[in-house]
Amino acid sequence: MKFSFKTFLILITYTFSGFLLLQAQETRKDYLSSDFHKGRRDLLREKLPANSVAVFFASPVRNRANDVDFVYHQDPDLFYLTGYNEPHAVLLVFKEEQKDGQGNNYNEIFFVQPRNAQAEMWTGRRLGFGGAQEKIGILSAFNNTDFKAYDIDFEKFDKILFYDFQNDVRDNARDEGDLFSLIQQFKTKVGYGVEANTLGAEPKKNNLDLTSLNTIMSEMRGIKTTEELDLIRKAVFISTVGQVEVMKAMKPGMTETEVQGIHEFVFKKYGSEYEGYPSIVGAGNNGCILHYVENAEIDIKSDKMILMDLGAEYHGYTADVTRTIPIDGKFSKEEKAIYDLVYKAQEAAIQMSKPGTTFGEIGALAKDIINKGLAELGIIPNENARHLYFPHGLSHHIGLDVHDKGPYGAMAENMVITVEPGIYIPEGSKCDPKWWGIAVRIEDDVLITKDGFELLSSFAPRKSDEIEALMKQSSPLEQFTLPALKGNK
Repeated sequence: MKFSFKTFLILITYTFSGFLLLQAQETRKDYLSSDFHKGRRDLLREKLPANSVAVFFASPVRNRANDVDFVYHQDPDLFYLTGYNEPHAVLLVFKEEQKDGQGNNYNEIFFVQPRNAQAEMWTGRRLGFGGAQEKIGILSAFNNTDFKAYDIDFEKFDKILFYDFQNDVRDNARDEGDLFSLIQQFKTKVGYGVEANTLGAEPKKNNLDLTSLNTIMSEMRGIKTTEELDLIRKAVFISTVGQVEVMKAMKPGMTETEVQGIHEFVFKKYGSEYEGYPSIVGAGNNGCILHYVENAEIDIKSDKMILMDLGAEYHGYTADVTRTIPIDGKFSKEEKAIYDLVYKAQEAAIQMSKPGTTFGEIGALAKDIINKGLAELGIIPNENARHLYFPHGLSHHIGLDVHDKGPYGAMAENMVITVEPGIYIPEGSKCDPKWWGIAVRIEDDVLITKDGFELLSSFAPRKSDEIEALMKQSSPLEQFTLPALKGNK
C-alpha cells in the first residue's frame, strides 16, 4: 500500500500525539476507574422508574472569541456516569433490557465523536466508539453520526427522563453529529416541542419527564463513594496548600492577580486540571463583593485584609476553601473583632455537623451567633435587626460541581459540604466608619462521617493568631523577581 506524503505526516502526527497522551496518562494512576462509572450507571438504573430511559447530553463547546474556544469542560452528570471528556455525545440509560434489530440485548447506548486523524492532529486524540467500548465499557457505543438513523421506539416508554434544553448550543452546519444536531434529532424522535398534531394523526404520548432526573442524580451525587472522597481530599489539600503559601508570601504592594497566580500555580504544580470556579481574590472593600472575580487591584495597601476564595479541581472534583488574612500580617483591633466573630460562628456550625442535623439548623446557629456579635459591637442596633452583613447561606455540597447536586434536608454520612459564614461591611454602611471595608469569609470543606464530621481543609490555619504566626514565615517566592515591564505610562 502506498501513502501520499500528506497522509504520512498525518499518520506520524497521530501516532506521536497518541504516544504523548499515553505518556501523560501513565504519570498518574488516581483517575476514576471504568468500574466506578459502570457502578454509577447501574445505580441510576435501579433508581429509574419502570419502563423508562434517561438521556444525558455532553456539555456544549463554548466560544471565547473568533476561532478560539474556551477549554472544554464536560457535563458533570455525563462525566459521573462515563468518565468521557469529549463534546458532541449523548448517553441513553434504559431501566430494562432492550433488543436491537439483530436480536442483541443492551441496556445503555453511547453515541460519541468519531475518530478523525486530521481533526485529532489539531485538537487531540479522540476515543471513538471503539475506545468507548474498550475504555469505558459501554459495548453499545456508536459514532454520533449514527444517532439520527438509529431506531429507538421512544413512544413505548412510560417515561423519558432528561434535562430541559437552554437553547444555547451553536450549530456546525457541516457536522450532523455535533451537539446541536444530536439535540434536534432527539427532539424529533421524542416529539419534544410538538404543540399540535396533524389533523387525524394519533397524538404523541406525553411521556417526557423534565424534572425527575435531577432529583435522582442529586440523591446519587450527594453521597460520595470512597473513590470520590479520595479525589475530593486531594483537591481540598491542594487548595489549602495554596492558601498556606500565599500567607507566607503575602506583603503590601502585591496585586490581586499576583495572589491569584500563586494559588493557581500551586494547583498546577500538583496536577490540578482546572480551577473549580473563577478565583475570587478581593482586597479591602473588594471583598464585600461576594463573587468578585476581576482581581484587578494593582497595589494592595498594608491596612487592608484580603479575602481569597479559591478551589482546585482535581480529576473532576473541586474544593471550595476561603481564607481572609491581613495584608501586613497583623489584624487590626476591628479586623480581629470581625474575624473572630466569623470564626466563632463557623466553629459552632462545624461542631454541630453530623448525620441527622439539617442544613437549616447549622445555618440558623451561625446566623444567630453573628447577629448577637454584631449587636454587641454596635454595628447593628440589636440582634433582631434586619441587615445585609451576612447575606448568603452557610453551606452547600461540593463534588463534581462547586455547588454540587445533593439533597438539602438532613445531613447524611459521606456528604461533603462547605461551612462558610461571612461578614461584609461595605464602605458607606450605616455603622461607625471604622468598620467600613472589612470583609471576612472563612470557608472550610467538611465530610459528614458516621457519627460526626471530619474537617478536610484543616491544613490551612483558621484561627487569627495561627494565621499571624504563619505569615511570619519566609516564602520561597521572596527570591522570585522578574524584570520590570517597560513601556509608555
